[in-house]
Amino acid sequence: MTTARKTTAVFLTILCGLLLTIVGLTQRWPAWMWPALAVLLLLVPAAAFRIASSCRGPIPAGFEEQLTAPPVERTECRVSQVALPSLWDDYDFVFSATVRWYPVESPAVSSVLNPAGLAVEAVLNRARAITEKREPGQVSIVRHELGGNLSRMLLDPAGHLQAMAEDISLTLLEQDQQRLDRLAEVRKDKAVWEHQRTYEQSRRQYLGEDVLKDTGSAVVWWLAKNDEHVERTVADLSLLAQLTSAANDTDIPERLQTLLPGQLGEPTAAEHPQEDCASAPPGRTAADHLFGFFDALGFPEGDARRAMVARQFSHVIKQQNRHESAEDLLRRFDPPTTSAPDGEESPPPAGAPDRSSGVAADSEGNHGQ
Repeated sequence: MTTARKTTAVFLTILCGLLLTIVGLTQRWPAWMWPALAVLLLLVPAAAFRIASSCRGPIPAGFEEQLTAPPVERTECRVSQVALPSLWDDYDFVFSATVRWYPVESPAVSSVLNPAGLAVEAVLNRARAITEKREPGQVSIVRHELGGNLSRMLLDPAGHLQAMAEDISLTLLEQDQQRLDRLAEVRKDKAVWEHQRTYEQSRRQYLGEDVLKDTGSAVVWWLAKNDEHVERTVADLSLLAQLTSAANDTDIPERLQTLLPGQLGEPTAAEHPQEDCASAPPGRTAADHLFGFFDALGFPEGDARRAMVARQFSHVIKQQNRHESAEDLLRRFDPPTTSAPDGEESPPPAGAPDRSSGVAADSEGNHGQ
């Protein structure tokens, strides 16, 4: 009988004795019953506990030993700078950790001469199974994944010991990290360049297939760009017709050739050079027609728009080798400020812009608005 059971039996004996004493005093038991009562108090509890013990059966011998068994002693070792493969060839993770283990109670434990090596091998195999499926650019995420996977004590494949790892460190070599940074920068630049190229292709497609599809589309687009200024759009009709024809690599339609200052079908100065030196033919000249055009548009005498449009027409006519008509337009609507005694234009002062370059600039400026 254990100490705890003996204490319980004494306590119950005293309690029963007090109860029987109280009953005997209240019932006025005779004197001969008191010795019999004392014998019963000693024999009955002991017999009751003996019967109860025999019914429970014997206590397992190993139970009390387990309660008092010493804690399992665990040992550890440090692993540093171990290369573990990643998903990419030639890019390895650098692994460091503290490996802890404890032996499993079995007869085979006595045959293990280096349990530390066995524990390290088990931990590295578990870490390798994870890292070889991860990209090197995910080193920070893989580090936490290893921390969760290796924090549990697991049995090694041979069944000799339980092993785990803590204080885990996972990095990349400095050269590999620099290469990954450069690759990431190149990928980002390539993505930006592809977006720019797509934008330029879309813009060219919009201009070629929509805006400059024909002269009518170009006129509507130019009218919208100039806030519905009809006069400016009408002044640029010849330029729009030429631009549309150049964009589609076609000739200007016959119905639009009348918009040009000179007829494209007329002989050029190269074919008949004597025409450049001859006097103007009788009848209405190009300047007279342009004067009527300005009156129809509502450009009064002295309006600066007359000189601007005349310079544009003069520039276009010069490209058709009609130099005499071009000069006539300039003399009529954009005369020079001073004249030489012989009727020739005096050279511009130093620093002043050339009139021919101004014509091209005005033409390009009106086209870009």
